Amino acid sequence: SNKYDDPGEEITLLNQGVFISYDEKLGILTVEIKYKDRNPKPGKGFVLRDCEYVRHGTVSLLAGIDLLTGKVYSIVCESHKSTDFIEFLKMLDKTCLEGFVINIILDNHSVHRSKETMEYLATRLNRFQFTFTPKHASILLIILRKDGAHLLERTESSFKEELVNHINRWIMQVNAEAVVYRWKWKLEDIESAFT
Repeated sequence: SNKYDDPGEEITLLNQGVFISYDEKLGILTVEIKYKDRNPKPGKGFVLRDCEYVRHGTVSLLAGIDLLTGKVYSIVCESHKSTDFIEFLKMLDKTCLEGFVINIILDNHSVHRSKETMEYLATRLNRFQFTFTPKHASILLIILRKDGAHLLERTESSFKEELVNHINRWIMQVNAEAVVYRWKWKLEDIESAFT
């Protein structure tokens, strides 16, 4: 089950809330290498790979990490429109325990504030609480850390379905070894760094 079996002390202390750090990885390219790799010649231990490839379209990963459990919630879409973001919100709404406020930290992308998104949020009053990062600031989504971004950039597949399956397997692997991230900086340290 994707629902919390035991909310635990931490969640109870935080007023029965879920805290999600959300971001997107857009335009993940589905590529197929045009020519097969050539095996190394005797005495030369390198595989030769041609750099030409055939494009088969792109997909977008919409993902959020629960900051209290390390669990990743994600959907893979053909596009990145308000309807896709709303599907992500609906998935969270269905997955997280009823009665919990779903707090989402996210950037100022237009789909996060669109008319369609606001209309959906109006149907789920007090269920979602958005905290927007400052404009022109970058949000760090922990799931898309260096190894994840590199993995997604270098994926080769002939069909979008293969790419989507690859991404979903990767998310399952991340969730199997979920890591709860502990921020090392304290508010006082951040404030003193800017004074």
